[in-house]
Amino acid sequence: MPTPRAGQRARSRSAAGLPAVTAKKVVDAAVKLTIERGLENWTLRQLAAAIGAYPAVVYHHVGDRDAVVCAVLDRVVGQLRLPDDKLEWQEWFVQLLTGLREVLRKHPGTARRMASFGPSVAAATPTMERGVRILLDAGFGDESPLAYTVLTTTACQYVALEDDRDRSLALRLDNTEEYASYRDREDLPGMAAHGRMMHELLTDPEAAAGYHPRLFDFAIRNCLDGLTCRLARLRG
Repeated sequence: MPTPRAGQRARSRSAAGLPAVTAKKVVDAAVKLTIERGLENWTLRQLAAAIGAYPAVVYHHVGDRDAVVCAVLDRVVGQLRLPDDKLEWQEWFVQLLTGLREVLRKHPGTARRMASFGPSVAAATPTMERGVRILLDAGFGDESPLAYTVLTTTACQYVALEDDRDRSLALRLDNTEEYASYRDREDLPGMAAHGRMMHELLTDPEAAAGYHPRLFDFAIRNCLDGLTCRLARLRG
């Protein structure tokens, strides 16, 4: 939106033939920038330019950048679909967290913010209420909120790991190649085993594409296995 010259009166958006700015349009644009660039890679000025307005207009409708980021997180969490309550509690969380990974991966940077602070209480309530209640029904009692936090935070941290590695592709490839060079080291069997896995990622595109989803699933299912053992102890 052009800056008026000295002595010139600023025209209203309607007079200039521009659509009105609303909080929804501001957040829509912020979500789009997050998908394109990542949550931490756009400025309030760039957001204002995306809606053809001044930064003051963003402040007026939503607030500062942190307020916009919170609104983006709420919008992202709103895309999450809750699994069927008839599922066993372990499978319920597998489906919930797999869906969470898909949503967060479409919005780079949101996973790290989610792991640290989470969305607003209003946005978190539907998922948290259902998830903690399912754990209560399973028998976790007062430990239900802890179990819920462990599962959701673990999921967010692994997605944040993927986001970080995507931003450092060259370094990741260098490290993978160096680890792969250990694959035949009989004197270091642990490093050799890891090296063989890294070599597979370098030589098999399908294995490379599936590595992070497999790692995520492995982490979540083993968290659930641990909680299943904990539940058995709680039940005596």
